[in-house]
Amino acid sequence: MGSRHHLNQIKHGPPLPYNDDSRAHTKEYAQALSAQDPLKDLRAEFIIPTKADLKRKTLTKQADANEPPEPSIYLCGNSLGLQPRRTSEQVQSHLSAWATKGVLGHFFEHDDSTLPPFLHVDDVAAEQMAPIVGALRSEVAVMGTLTSNLHLLMASFYRPDRGRWKVMIEGKAFPSDHYAVESQIRHHGLNPKDSIIIVEPTSPTGTTITTDQILSTIDAHASTLALILLPGIQYYTGQYFDIATITAHAQSKGIIIGWDLAHAVGNVDVQLHDWNVDFAAWCNYKYLNSGPGAIAGLFVHERHGAVDMEKEGRGEEGFRPRLSGWWGGDKSTRFDMDNSTNPPSLRPQIQHSNHPSTRANHHTPTEFIPIPGAAGYQVSNPSALDLTAVLSSLSIFSQTSMSAVRAKSINLTGYLEHLLLTYPLSTSTSTSTSTSSQAPLFIILTPPSPRERGAQLSIRLRPNLLEPVMRELEDHGVVVDERRPDVIRVAPAPLYNSYVDVWEFWKVFSGAVRRAATAAEGGGGREGGEGEDRDEGSGSGSAVMMEGGRGEKGWGGIK
Repeated sequence: MGSRHHLNQIKHGPPLPYNDDSRAHTKEYAQALSAQDPLKDLRAEFIIPTKADLKRKTLTKQADANEPPEPSIYLCGNSLGLQPRRTSEQVQSHLSAWATKGVLGHFFEHDDSTLPPFLHVDDVAAEQMAPIVGALRSEVAVMGTLTSNLHLLMASFYRPDRGRWKVMIEGKAFPSDHYAVESQIRHHGLNPKDSIIIVEPTSPTGTTITTDQILSTIDAHASTLALILLPGIQYYTGQYFDIATITAHAQSKGIIIGWDLAHAVGNVDVQLHDWNVDFAAWCNYKYLNSGPGAIAGLFVHERHGAVDMEKEGRGEEGFRPRLSGWWGGDKSTRFDMDNSTNPPSLRPQIQHSNHPSTRANHHTPTEFIPIPGAAGYQVSNPSALDLTAVLSSLSIFSQTSMSAVRAKSINLTGYLEHLLLTYPLSTSTSTSTSTSSQAPLFIILTPPSPRERGAQLSIRLRPNLLEPVMRELEDHGVVVDERRPDVIRVAPAPLYNSYVDVWEFWKVFSGAVRRAATAAEGGGGREGGEGEDRDEGSGSGSAVMMEGGRGEKGWGGIK
């Protein structure tokens, strides 16, 4: 009786961890998890496209259209985050400031707007971005775009000489990173063929790179490496690298190391200052929800951002060389236009303070005094319109913490993995799709350890299944990312995705894979009915999902 009573309590009580709860494959369980989610209220801060929105060919909904308001299942924040509701309001506020004040908007504070004057919007954005990347305020600049920022940073940090000139990257680096590294090497008159070190999985069946392998590669080439550039999270597999350990090891060998954090910022709780990272760059349109092609961000550790003009006066290097522009110069004299390349008759006659950057008759022909820190790497004035969109998203992050976001993400992605790899509970096999002599219907490329991944799971399908599976996902209003020929990337974003979203995806995906496999084997594609109409708690007709597993086909297949 006691055991039966205990089972009854489990069946009708609050949800247990998904690994321990027999109800984990039911929608009711997912709803219970969503109900107790401490971040659930943040979902309302975002505009979730409806399924009708995704299919409508016009931006404007027709007045007589009878469109159901059912939200889509949007699991594509690793490509483009959803729009915060407050973005439209904030952008309109910026446009009103421009319309009503013109150039005076650079300096004017409005009583009825939370936006700063145009002149200071980049400073405010950097201040709000700093806690998201674990940095000091002075170590962050919100500027440029990801690849252009990498170029600016490498122009400063990649300084090859006869002894050290090589750059280490990973074999499946995002193409733009690879192109940027190659062009930087060519810019220095070197040949990329003998200047790039590629780190790849040692196992032919492996898809991820171990920390030990990266460290051993550094050791093997330490005497010739001038720079290492790695991703915080690998865009294709979703692997989260051990930034702290790799950074410390590289620096122990005297090697500068930088990180592309496009898939990490807003996703995992990085601590760039404490990890002593030399430099990093990221985009803000993925997990930071700032819009397509949004203005990006960069980090420069404070030890690299120091400015000592007394050294400069003695002919020594008073700050790290970089490609310079006026917006990175001393803000107190930014609008004086007193660069000494002008002949004396054209120089503004302005009385300055005793600051060395403003004393008359003490200029040199090439004088540039950067703002200390990352702001000194700015080149041109940033778009205040773009920065307004970034601030709209950052204001949502300010309602929580990255540790809370990360905690939910670990559980949310873990629940997705659990559904994919454990359903059905029985060991029965499908009569319509025999897979005993074939490759699994899908494998997960992403590491199983939560410490080695972010929100994303990369799922590789059996050959020739991607197109029919994606078509069915789209038909059901499920938005995920595909990487041809056979991978989909699924990324539950913890700010706006729920456990029900994950469950709905799994429900559609499981049916789509089963039907695609059946059709590929000549059994017809619609036998057994739609996946969403099946018994969600039983193994009937979906046992083929037992064929799901972890990565077997290796890096060569990815490349």
